[in-house]
Amino acid sequence: MYPTLYHALLDLTGIDLPFLRFMNSFGFFVALAFLFASWTLGLELRRKEREGLLQQVTRKSVIGLPASPVELFTSSLIGFILGWKAIYLILNFSIATADPQAFLLSTQGNIFGGLAVAAIMAFLKWKEKDKEKLAEPRTEEVRMQPHEHSGNITLIAALWGIIGAKLFHWLENPNEFIRFVKQPNGADLFSGLTMYGGLIFAGFMVIRYFRKNGIPPWAGADSAAPGVMLAYGVGRLGCQTSGDGDWGIVNNAPAPSWIPDWLWSYTYPNNVNSVGIPITDGTGYPGYGMVLPEPVFPTPLYEFIMCVGLFFVLWALRKRLNVPGMIFFLFLALNGVERFFIEKIRVNVPFAGSWTQAEVISLILIFVGIIGMVLRQRTNNLPNGPQETH
Repeated sequence: MYPTLYHALLDLTGIDLPFLRFMNSFGFFVALAFLFASWTLGLELRRKEREGLLQQVTRKSVIGLPASPVELFTSSLIGFILGWKAIYLILNFSIATADPQAFLLSTQGNIFGGLAVAAIMAFLKWKEKDKEKLAEPRTEEVRMQPHEHSGNITLIAALWGIIGAKLFHWLENPNEFIRFVKQPNGADLFSGLTMYGGLIFAGFMVIRYFRKNGIPPWAGADSAAPGVMLAYGVGRLGCQTSGDGDWGIVNNAPAPSWIPDWLWSYTYPNNVNSVGIPITDGTGYPGYGMVLPEPVFPTPLYEFIMCVGLFFVLWALRKRLNVPGMIFFLFLALNGVERFFIEKIRVNVPFAGSWTQAEVISLILIFVGIIGMVLRQRTNNLPNGPQETH
């Protein structure tokens, strides 16, 4: 396992770059997942534009205003955080890189560096807006194609996805939330993320963005669904690479001859959670160096394989299922089926009796997906066909 990109690069190439300790391997794959989602979303929105299924939206914008207090405050706040951490890192590199995650989430920082960078960022924002300032600001109509929203949609999905994933994980593991409240400096906010929490929060906020910016919600949801399935799978590669605990139950059975041993069972050496027993055979990374005492099903790999396969299914059907909303509801049903069955061999915390939170949510998604497809098809059979509301 490679807890950070530093460990991956060192093991694979022998190159020692300490600053890569700050780049968690799970976070790297999550970022990659959002890039894939943004790319496929852009492709689908462009296709729908070419085929006349989506139209450009005209919005009014005020041109020539000076920098607002909110803009200056936001720029200075970002600058303060960057300067506060970055200057301390430069002056205390060996200390900060010894445990980078603890440093990033701690109160350690350089107050003078933070104030200096905050002032610079605020000045640059003021200067930028001052160049565009007009004696009499005017209102102009700005035309945007739907695909031009892809970047904003991805950022919204990333932000609210992480928030939702963490909140659902704390809901499932309240003891970790209590530990975070008591000792926030020792917590890793980017481990222990529940995928369904991220999906629900991000989905709600993205639909809200569609409505606010004139993109028909069903068309937008259909465009995003295949990429979300692909992103889900790529994110699971991050779970596998880092060994973040999303593995399966113990599997001591011998591997069938047609399956590689590492795909049948795995012990997750140097897992990012430092779970198991000390490594005595092989390389143990300082701060990690633990291995599971018994091999388990590598369920993140199974989910990666299934989700990539389901992505191609959705991608192949996206032009054939023309009823708005059908691809989205099919995505919900397929994702629910995939997750429900993987839960049978996956380690998880019971949520309702013997049922896990993921099993409950996956069943809901299956029913919502099936019912949604039936209702959208019925709506399509009405005399006026399906109606999209902006």
